[in-house]
Amino acid sequence: MIRREGERMVVSGALTLASVAATLREGCAAIGEGVRSVDLGEVGELDSSALALLLAWLREAKRHDRSLTFTNLPQGLTTIARLYGVAELLPGAPVRH
Repeated sequence: MIRREGERMVVSGALTLASVAATLREGCAAIGEGVRSVDLGEVGELDSSALALLLAWLREAKRHDRSLTFTNLPQGLTTIARLYGVAELLPGAPVRH
């Protein structure tokens, strides 16, 4: 689920293969409307599809010639990003413990 707060969107709930397609579409629409920051502090369950989601949102922001930053990344997601060697692609991503 995504909640908009101006140029920020807050993602909550599960980010798994079962839910990521709908979240991708909703987030892309929000990015197209001017979102520049994604807060992941309310994300619960996640898997590697969450990382693919964030990378897709970065591509969408680039397509709109905008920057996008991430805040409150769950530790499990940063671990996955490090394992895949893409952690440096997630701008402004402090880890939530």
